[in-house]
Amino acid sequence: MRSLVIIIALIAVSAVNPLRAQDPEVTRIKALMDTQVKAWNAGNLEGFMDTYWKSDSLLFIGKKGLTYGWQATLDNYRKSYPGKEGMGTLSFQLLEFKKLAGDTYFVIGKWNLARTIGDLSGHFSILLRKISGEWKIVADHSS
Repeated sequence: MRSLVIIIALIAVSAVNPLRAQDPEVTRIKALMDTQVKAWNAGNLEGFMDTYWKSDSLLFIGKKGLTYGWQATLDNYRKSYPGKEGMGTLSFQLLEFKKLAGDTYFVIGKWNLARTIGDLSGHFSILLRKISGEWKIVADHSS
């Protein structure tokens, strides 16, 4: 009887443990981040920005402060990372996924740019919302 109680308890814990049961939305968000990496590494800033909310309300926070809007964020990327040499090779390490609501996630990670002109790295936190059935980054704090 004791063994049966232990087995039932283990099944119950594994059913509610988010580390054991992968949320399908997390899988979709990971795919979005992979899309960003592929676009960046192909030198395609517009493709990289396709993962962001195409709105004047998009918020980007970087070392230079706040930027509002999709186009302004793209323009800043173009200025900061001119050409393939400046862009380098991007990689992410995704550290945390927090579901805030059914259509909202908070994600924390590390980014790294391997470049011949000197590597760069830092951390990011992004807020994603499901808009018209697709996950989009609505706020990004990268430093």
